[in-house]
Amino acid sequence: MKELERLTLKCVLERSAVLYATKPCVSWVDGKPIRYNDFYEQVKEVQLFMQEEGIGKGDKVAILSENSPNWGITYFAITTLGAVVVPILPDFRDNEVHHILRHSGSKAIFISRKQFPKIEELESDQIMHRILIDDFTIIPPETTIAKLKSTISKTTRPLAKLTDSALKLTGLRSSDVKEEDVACILYTSGTTGNSKGVVLTHKNLIFDAIEVLTLQSIVETDRLVSLLPLPHTYECTIGFIMPIMKGASIYYLEKLPTPSVLLPALQKIKPTVMLTVPLIMEKIFKNKIHPTLTANPFSKAIYSFPPTRKLLHYIAGKKLYKSFGGKLHFYGIGGALLSPDVERFLRDSKFPYAIGYGLTETSPLIAGSNPTLTKYRSTGTILSKIKVRIYDPDTKTGEGEIQVIGDIVMKEYYKDPERTKEVFTDDGWFKTGDLGILKNGYLYIKGRLKNVIIGASGENIYPEDIESVINQHPDVLESIVYESEGKIVARVHLNYELIDKEHKAKRTNEKQMRELIGNLLQDIRRNVNSQVSTFSSIKRIIEQREPFVKTPTKKIKRYLYTD
Repeated sequence: MKELERLTLKCVLERSAVLYATKPCVSWVDGKPIRYNDFYEQVKEVQLFMQEEGIGKGDKVAILSENSPNWGITYFAITTLGAVVVPILPDFRDNEVHHILRHSGSKAIFISRKQFPKIEELESDQIMHRILIDDFTIIPPETTIAKLKSTISKTTRPLAKLTDSALKLTGLRSSDVKEEDVACILYTSGTTGNSKGVVLTHKNLIFDAIEVLTLQSIVETDRLVSLLPLPHTYECTIGFIMPIMKGASIYYLEKLPTPSVLLPALQKIKPTVMLTVPLIMEKIFKNKIHPTLTANPFSKAIYSFPPTRKLLHYIAGKKLYKSFGGKLHFYGIGGALLSPDVERFLRDSKFPYAIGYGLTETSPLIAGSNPTLTKYRSTGTILSKIKVRIYDPDTKTGEGEIQVIGDIVMKEYYKDPERTKEVFTDDGWFKTGDLGILKNGYLYIKGRLKNVIIGASGENIYPEDIESVINQHPDVLESIVYESEGKIVARVHLNYELIDKEHKAKRTNEKQMRELIGNLLQDIRRNVNSQVSTFSSIKRIIEQREPFVKTPTKKIKRYLYTD
């Protein structure tokens, strides 16, 4: 097998275009696949257009679009040119998009028709070109969303095309792309509300992808259905770059992944690999599986008996596996902590899940596993060619801050030397801000350092631990725990659909419903306090009527509720 000459995206694409030329590369679920050689040719066309328009090495080019085959073509066209891609999450609001474009200094933007309204009123002289990513047509100046479709069809020209022979002669017309060159700047709102531009090099991304392959192999017959936004480094590195390195096929949904859209797609593609965040499986378990297994007093009784529960989980898990297409061998979960009861279900059912841990700043994966080597509540083992240390561990528990050093760690925060300095130790270790412990080579995450509550007698109280207990209650969908006026407070979003079905006979008006909810919240508080240490007891519980506002990786934006 031809090895990579350098750890760059250019070398990855050129190698795969040769090795897997006629294999399907990217496609819509219901579309005709673009084969690797055609993908390569289209990358060259887009790249040539950018060069003709004066975009070169080091220039910033943004992508603001939903997942699509053209997103991937654009990403490789930018990075193999030696320019810097600025992928923007579609969930960002207008003002966030404007800030990113200005802060990054982007000279051009590839944007979807759906996202175009976010830049319609952007006043910026630096954006030289606006290209509709849907069909690679140039959007003329002063175009409004109302006129976008008709204007493009009448007055724009498609990107310049070369003849097949000319393209083959020129190859990728890139500058000399080096491993240490910047490949992308990723902006994330995180959970603090303070967006940072994470600068990742070609080597960061490719090194991490190669390391992940030592944990879980991908082959050219593998098929992925992409669910997570490509601008997130979890999906981009592991669900896009890594499969392309190995000649696998990636399929995209043209609509939001509602059950009516996703389930037929899974049956059609029969994916072998999927990447998700915990919320997806947690919703399936809480809304579909658990209610079915505890539908009446008899089923509740047998479900409470561990051996019977394990058998019921196994049966339900097999049905779930078939609904995913019946061919999965790797179901990756990352981006946040998975609830204990859902992980127990996955283990009992022998579902091929694996949990990973990482950050945008680490390209992303730091630790992970494959389905045959998972350990309950662990995020797996550390990647072999990086180093992780638990800094200043607690003498009793061994818990401390997870710090990382190695080729997966970002170069810097863009235009922010002070914040960059804050996250690195004097001896070069990156401070993740996460608390964890290493046991027998496996990493266990305790929570965010900034979320830790100090008890009255100096105890470390981890909100995430309490939340995991709260979230196991069948009437709870999600929760956050924090300190307020020296007391531990829980804010809980309930499963109103389930409550309505279970308690319909007990109330006839809003007053009775409010009384029922109040009693339920207190029952939840008492139940949780019976399972946690005295110093971790919840003193107050608050109903969160609307779903929590979340980041693109479905983590709750805690700062909106705790400040």
